[in-house]
Amino acid sequence: MPLADALVMWAHLVAASIWVGGSIFIGIVLAPLLKTMSDTVEGRLSIMIRVGRKFNKIAVPSLIVLMASGIYNSSNLIQHPSLILSTTYGQILVIKVALVIVLLVTFGVHVRLIRTEVEKKIESGQFSEELVQKIRLKIIALGRITVIVSVAILLMAALLHSGV
Repeated sequence: MPLADALVMWAHLVAASIWVGGSIFIGIVLAPLLKTMSDTVEGRLSIMIRVGRKFNKIAVPSLIVLMASGIYNSSNLIQHPSLILSTTYGQILVIKVALVIVLLVTFGVHVRLIRTEVEKKIESGQFSEELVQKIRLKIIALGRITVIVSVAILLMAALLHSGV
């Protein structure tokens, strides 16, 4: 089924482009521009949260496609569990899966931190400036971890594809 394999790999690459590319764009392009969009930390944080919510509408489905297509791409190895730790491919795959778990946990914490009621309290000024700054720093740190782990996952995918 070379055509099916090619289509699954294509879906995997498109989803990775959306997830990683969008995350990098938000962190490297949008975040620095926020200072020109709002004079207050609350305003900048509110914009970032709204952008994040919009991005998540395409990012979360992309992440699901990535995981499903990744499982499909690894199905040969999964059918022979003895190869998982006895081959370099299997060992790299284990590292990749561990990184995906780290990514999911980090993303889950990130989403939980910026839930709707937090956003409303920030926008209505119910949080102190100190608390808003703490939330902002946590969001930035989680975003950076997400990007770094995502790029590391891409490296593992490249290693798997190259047959290392």
